[in-house]
Amino acid sequence: MATDYDAPRKTDDDSESIEALKERVPDKASASIDADDADNPGSFELAGGDLSDLDDLDVVVLPPQADEFTCVSCFLVKHRSQIDHESKLGPICLECAA
Repeated sequence: MATDYDAPRKTDDDSESIEALKERVPDKASASIDADDADNPGSFELAGGDLSDLDDLDVVVLPPQADEFTCVSCFLVKHRSQIDHESKLGPICLECAA
């Protein structure tokens, strides 16, 4: 048997009144969203846990490599193949030059 997918579907919900539908939908004025929590960086927790008890963190800093440069616009260290041009201040990467 062929099915007409464009035909309107009739279900038991079609018989509900508009008033009944309005009762099921929450009122926008009564819904309270705590926007302060989203803007509060103090409530953000790191996945690694609490590091506040550590005095110093050991970080290994590598010296600049021969095939790297630091863009004077975005201050990111990039490979020499990413240089677009040299300005008076120093090299500019392809992304900043675009």
